[in-house]
Amino acid sequence: MKVLVMLYSMKISQDIRREHGGTRVEIEEGMAEKSREFAAAGNRVYLPIAD
Repeated sequence: MKVLVMLYSMKISQDIRREHGGTRVEIEEGMAEKSREFAAAGNRVYLPIAD
């Protein structure tokens, strides 16, 4: 399970670099945006499976 979480974390970081550029400021802004998306989804790591 730890490996899956680590790989997903790496995917998020890669997505942010691709979508928001590569400078430190752009990456920090992208991380803040992802944080807001996570909060909007209820701050839950495990979401219910859709039927």
